Amino acid sequence: MIGYMHRGAEKLFEARDYRQIIVLANRHDWLSAFANELGVVLGVEHMLGMEVPERAVWARTLLAELNRMLNHLMFLGSYPLELGAITPIFYAFTEREELQAVMEEISGGRLHYMFNRVGGLKDDLPAGWLGRVMDAVAGVRRRLPDLEGLIVGNEILHARTRGVGVLSREMALAYGVSGPIARASGIDFDLRRDEPYLAYGELFGPGGPGRVVTRTEGDSLARFQCLLEQVHVSLALAEACVDRLASLPQGPINVRLPKVLRVPEGHRYTWTENPLGINGYYLVSKGDKTPWRLKLRSASFNNVQVLSRLLPGCLIADMVAILGSMFFVVGDIDK
Repeated sequence: MIGYMHRGAEKLFEARDYRQIIVLANRHDWLSAFANELGVVLGVEHMLGMEVPERAVWARTLLAELNRMLNHLMFLGSYPLELGAITPIFYAFTEREELQAVMEEISGGRLHYMFNRVGGLKDDLPAGWLGRVMDAVAGVRRRLPDLEGLIVGNEILHARTRGVGVLSREMALAYGVSGPIARASGIDFDLRRDEPYLAYGELFGPGGPGRVVTRTEGDSLARFQCLLEQVHVSLALAEACVDRLASLPQGPINVRLPKVLRVPEGHRYTWTENPLGINGYYLVSKGDKTPWRLKLRSASFNNVQVLSRLLPGCLIADMVAILGSMFFVVGDIDK
């Protein structure tokens, strides 16, 4: 049964307090752990009427974009591998390690960061960390053309993906597909721009570096191209966040919480633009220290449902190309 085979996290949410559920929330998409945590803490903060320090807002935005690049670089390396090209994954993992180092330094975690807290972040930014982030981002920006040179315009990649697994805009909408897969089918929707949270309202506002990457072809190649271009956008967003954090005065990175945190009675749906699409948490509180109900809407679950329409009648070789281009994480499907 979906939702109980993997970890049964939705049921475990009801037996953990609001500090403990973060460790459960960040694991369903293990490539997007920091982004997974955000929906929970943002929802709880809203229900508490809590205002988070500005430094925490910008630091969260920076870490979310670093996490987005880590996610996308994994698929940019693994997708060509599924089509028979082994070299790109070595280039992609070189860039991942550069970014992974700064994420690991600040959080102490390599895969599951557990760095968000209700009211801000666990700890302040280490001394000199922003400079190391900027060096990592500059290094990835400088070397990314090497990876692109292997895959952009590659005749074999194009032959295997162009016109293969075409997902129409109408079908994507009907199945609730989101993220880069939906945008590759012409759906111009991104929560960072359309319902801004954290610092995205400014970053995607007039004069900001944020932009929504779309394609209209809807095929496997378009999905791959969206992912690649979004890395460039995230690099620009990360640079803007570092600049802003460097200009902010020293101050708190979180809000002091009571020993027992109780959320007022009520309910709220909080959605965020995760690397793979819309991630939503529906939180119902009865005023206790644990959620009465916390329902998770994961991106991969909806995205892969459309495979039932794309795969029938295709060649076995094309099935591999289509399946890989959906960019899903298995734990995100089963939650």
